[in-house]
Amino acid sequence: MLKDKIILGSEEWCSFPELGIPAIKARVDSGAKTSALHAINITPFIKEEENWVRFDINPIQNNLKTVIHCEAKLIDKRIVKSSSGFREQRYVIQSKIQIGNEEWFIEMTLTNRDSMGFRMLLGREAMSGRILVDPEEKYLLGQTTHEQLKSYYVNTIVAKSGLKIAVLASNPALYSNRRIMEAGEMRGHEMSFLNIKECYMKLDADKPEIHYRGGKILDKFDAIIPRIRPSITFYGCALTRQFEAMKVFCLNSAAAITQSRDKLFSLQLLLHHGVDIPTTGFANSPLDTDDLIKMVGGSPLIVKLLEGTQGKGVVLAETKKAAESVINAFKSLNANILVQEFIKEANGKDLRLFVVDGKVVATIQREAAAGEFRANIHLGGTASVIKPTAEEKKIAVKAAKAMDLKVAGVDIIRSSKGPLLLEVNSSPGLEGIEGATNKDIAGEMIRAIEKNFKWK
Repeated sequence: MLKDKIILGSEEWCSFPELGIPAIKARVDSGAKTSALHAINITPFIKEEENWVRFDINPIQNNLKTVIHCEAKLIDKRIVKSSSGFREQRYVIQSKIQIGNEEWFIEMTLTNRDSMGFRMLLGREAMSGRILVDPEEKYLLGQTTHEQLKSYYVNTIVAKSGLKIAVLASNPALYSNRRIMEAGEMRGHEMSFLNIKECYMKLDADKPEIHYRGGKILDKFDAIIPRIRPSITFYGCALTRQFEAMKVFCLNSAAAITQSRDKLFSLQLLLHHGVDIPTTGFANSPLDTDDLIKMVGGSPLIVKLLEGTQGKGVVLAETKKAAESVINAFKSLNANILVQEFIKEANGKDLRLFVVDGKVVATIQREAAAGEFRANIHLGGTASVIKPTAEEKKIAVKAAKAMDLKVAGVDIIRSSKGPLLLEVNSSPGLEGIEGATNKDIAGEMIRAIEKNFKWK
């Protein structure tokens, strides 16, 4: 009966008494099937011979100081496809929700919703037979004031008493940069964002300096996290090197970033350390195109510009004639060219292993979009959780060590010859891998800095 149903607006305040969450704003979305609750640091455990899960939540949007530690009985694990196309395995819990004076039990998946506008999504399964939605209204069952929120969460404010850490990058709105800032703040550190283009330096043997817009001298930082996009590698590494001269700890060094951006040198370095790669040829506008193609086993093969990034400047040549055409086209640019054997059995898939401080902290499998051979997420590829083999983890750790990178995204392809390394990225993105795995990788990066300073 209509008169027995609750009418909600498109946004409502709710609470979860069993989880210790007194107030959280929810998006009421009949277009979403399942409900989802923001969660990080998700860890399954056994309690009284039953499966449980513990997790942390920042219940107030854009407030990383307020943290609730929760535990709930594990109901299920499901593969969920997010609105951005990522397939991720999520833990499912059941808890009592309260909206206004109404309360009932709902099932929710746990996922990192930092990039979303709401910490809670109320889907139609939780509303079925009980709720009607008026999308033009909000807070029909009551608004929670700022004063009420302060009183609810008065004992959950984390005092800032940590390190002074800066993210050195170009775009403060980028997911990866925001997550690192948030993770540092959550762990009690004083975080700053430094725009690379607004920094300039003073070269001095006795007192090297870096200045910021307005003439501010940057001399108070304990650590820097360089997140340097390829187009600004030279200047970003120059700044990183200057911070190193000022005795500031840099999570990835300028030397490590520089050599990781040189595709040829990095492949030579990896081979020197015993890391297998697909058979690769290199030339500068080669005259003997035929021999270069034979060198890597003939067609099909991959042709890459040495300076390409995120799948750009990478072409699959399926026939010898196509390979000759592509190589000749690149010749006209007087470009440095890599040709590489095509691993057909990989079937458009590769692995991204995220290494932090000598340990693989997360792994995803990236699968190319239909009609595409490059598995890059930027090119429409999808990500799913996968468990790497011991050999794949060993290769990833070995590669990061060879490149002297404390943070690295290591790309591996599975072939009939075993795992082969494709590339090592010194500024790997977090959005795809955090979204797919629900792991707090940004937090792992902050913990690596804490470990250097023996900070607890």
